[in-house]
Amino acid sequence: MKPRPDSYGGLGLALIRDLAESGQATFGVADARRVAARVGIAPAYLNVLLHRLVRSGLLHRVRRGAYALAPGLPGISQAHPFVIGMALIDPCAVSGWSALNHHGLTEQIPQRIMLTTPRRLVTPAMRGVVKGSPSVWQIEQQAYEIVQVVAAQFFGDETVWIGESKVRIFDRERALLDCFALPRRLGGLAEGLGILEEHLHAIDIKRLVAHALRYGKVSVAKRVGYALERVGARAAVVEPLRALPVQGQRLLDPTRPAGGAYNRRWALRENLSTRSAP
Repeated sequence: MKPRPDSYGGLGLALIRDLAESGQATFGVADARRVAARVGIAPAYLNVLLHRLVRSGLLHRVRRGAYALAPGLPGISQAHPFVIGMALIDPCAVSGWSALNHHGLTEQIPQRIMLTTPRRLVTPAMRGVVKGSPSVWQIEQQAYEIVQVVAAQFFGDETVWIGESKVRIFDRERALLDCFALPRRLGGLAEGLGILEEHLHAIDIKRLVAHALRYGKVSVAKRVGYALERVGARAAVVEPLRALPVQGQRLLDPTRPAGGAYNRRWALRENLSTRSAP
C-alpha cells in the first residue's frame, strides 16, 4: 500500500523516525508511549495516530498491541520478516525451510516462514478450519506457519543479528532434525536425506545425534540414525540412536504408504520407494 503523507502528519513522522533511529523495527504500545512522550504526542492521541499510520501503510500491525515499521519514507527500512516473526509470539524460533535456507543447507526460498514455539497460539487462520491444518498468520504479503511443540522439544536455537535486531533461529542441526521429526510439514523424509548427502561436511554429526536423543521420540531418533548410517557416519557415532529400545516397527517415511523391506537394525520399514495413491 502506498503511504498517504497527508494522513499521518508531522507527529507520525517524528514517532516513526525516533523508533527507526533507536533500532526498533518492531515495537509494542509501551515502546510507542515512551517515544510519544519525547516527541510531544499526547497519550490520548497515540492510539488514533497508530491506527492512522497502519492505514497509511507506514506501519504493519503484527498482532494486537504490536507493530512493525514498513517502508515508505526515506531512510526508513522495512522490518525483516524474521524480525516481525519474533514479535508474533514469545518465545519462538525461526525453523523449517526458513532456517535451512539461512544456514545454506537449501537454496529453496519458502513462501511461508516457519516459527516454532512451545506456546499455544490461536492464529486467525485457525478459526473455523479443520483440526490438524497448518496454523498460519498472514501479515501483509508474508505468511507465517506456527508450529507448536512441547517445552522439552524447544531447544537448539541460537541468536543472530539481522540489521539491528536479534532473531532466534534453530541451529543447522536442529533445523535439519525437523526434516525427520516433521516430514509432513517439510516435504517427506527424502528432503532430509538429500540435505545430509549434499551437506554432510557442514553438519556437526555429534550435535545432530544429541539433538535426536534430546527430542524424545524414538521414531525420530531411528530415522536420523538410519539416515546418518546411510551417508557413511561411523557406527560408533550413531550407536546411541540404534541402541534406543523400541517396540514394534515404524515407517521410515510416514508421508508414504506402508511397504518395503523391514530393516531390523533400525526397526524401520524402508518405504521410500512406495508411492502414494493418485
